[in-house]
Amino acid sequence: MAEQQALGTHSYHDDPRNAGILININGDLVPRPQAVVSVFDSGFMLGDGVWEGLRLHKGRFAFLDAHLDRLYEGAKAIMMDVGLSREELIQRLDETIDANAMRGEQGVHIRLMVTRGIRSTPYQDPRVVISPATVVIIPEFKAPLPATIEKGIRLFTVHVRRGDPAVQDPKLNSHSKLNCITACIQAAQAGADEALMLDPHGFVATCNSTHFFIVRKGEVWTSSGDYCLAGITRANVIRVCREAGIPVFEKNFSLTEVHGADEAFVTGTFAGVVPVTEIDGRKLTDGRGPMVERLQGLYKALMDRDAA
Repeated sequence: MAEQQALGTHSYHDDPRNAGILININGDLVPRPQAVVSVFDSGFMLGDGVWEGLRLHKGRFAFLDAHLDRLYEGAKAIMMDVGLSREELIQRLDETIDANAMRGEQGVHIRLMVTRGIRSTPYQDPRVVISPATVVIIPEFKAPLPATIEKGIRLFTVHVRRGDPAVQDPKLNSHSKLNCITACIQAAQAGADEALMLDPHGFVATCNSTHFFIVRKGEVWTSSGDYCLAGITRANVIRVCREAGIPVFEKNFSLTEVHGADEAFVTGTFAGVVPVTEIDGRKLTDGRGPMVERLQGLYKALMDRDAA
């Protein structure tokens, strides 16, 4: 199979086993070609729902408690009943992985999606919903490319800003991702791998699908967090920095400080810690720098502890 291109941190080798995976739709395991939802589903129609990306590590879902906390908190915030307890949802995740014989595999990624359910008519008001929530679990044999981890990605700062929380709170991991998609399109058109996005005040916020960090004089900086998703991997990288005695700061900083940084990297569930070698045509490093390489090792060790 051909290698996927121009997908930034989500680049991967297509695995032929994915053609035969079983996808869990509301508790039913369905072959991939038959895995569909109604055109009246709230997610398809309006982007009304929340989701999580999960990674299987040594047979366990990495940092599962944190991911489920975020999922259920997001559902509560939009007054959506998931319809399953945490224990029932975990059981459904386990059943999906086991049905696909993935438990002993490395490089398994899972997309867990919950929408408000089926609407009686195309309309925003949740009171027209006539079914329980739609819960979909898509597991895939999907590992990040080694070249991504070692050689990194290029970013381009786009004009599309992260939204004000009063408009659409970026902390909500909703299905409504058009803001990030338009940012991604602009970065791709500029020849970069992913988009670097600013907050409404012009400070650096995050990327379109990952969280952003820089390294300056031995210190690790990331945004204040006011205009980005409460990233699980982001929080874990901050945690390992503190455990290792590496100075780490959540703060406002500008593009000037980014362009003059020693190193940069992004974080996400799919690829973990990924070096950024170039931003807006300014080269920072050849591949991963020493701090990024160290943090990749510390994050891997944290995943191992979590799996144990």
